[in-house]
Amino acid sequence: MTAVASANSTLSGVSNPPLTSEELSKINAYWRAANYLSVGQIYLYANPLLREPLKIEHVKPRLLGHWGTTPGLNFVYAHFNRLIKKSI
Repeated sequence: MTAVASANSTLSGVSNPPLTSEELSKINAYWRAANYLSVGQIYLYANPLLREPLKIEHVKPRLLGHWGTTPGLNFVYAHFNRLIKKSI
């Protein structure tokens, strides 16, 4: 038996229960916060917490990044973060 087959056979017997409502709300909050920070990094030079009214000077003239992939990547990061913290 190879190492891959051995690893797959041990994983196949593991039962993963659904997330509790507390886990789900924490992941949702993490994901929303990560998306908020990502938007700030992509679109803004300054004032990411909007402590003053948003002005045209705060917005970058040339965007660096891609909003199309960001929410999906943040979703994956949020769930991997949960798995990593669970395994520690």
